[in-house]
Amino acid sequence: METRIQSVHFDASTQLLEYVEKKVAKIEKLCEGATSLEVTMKLIKPETAMNKEVALRLSSGLGDMFASKTSDTFEDALLVAIDALKAQIEKKREKMK
Repeated sequence: METRIQSVHFDASTQLLEYVEKKVAKIEKLCEGATSLEVTMKLIKPETAMNKEVALRLSSGLGDMFASKTSDTFEDALLVAIDALKAQIEKKREKMK
């Protein structure tokens, strides 16, 4: 699975990029037919609470799926977005049966 990570309005640290890669690897295990995953991390301006957004776009054999979440940290937003994407994958799998 091809994974692309983008950061908008900021430069992502190496530590953050490694964290994202580690967490999105779980999606690859869950959705075997996945062809690509695009992770977009965006710093929403002006700087206030809940100003970090993570959007996940997954292309797979089950179809295209998208999840976007906002939180105080990129890590928290990523975890919630991954959970939302997992729920979509499970729902599509149930429909296929």
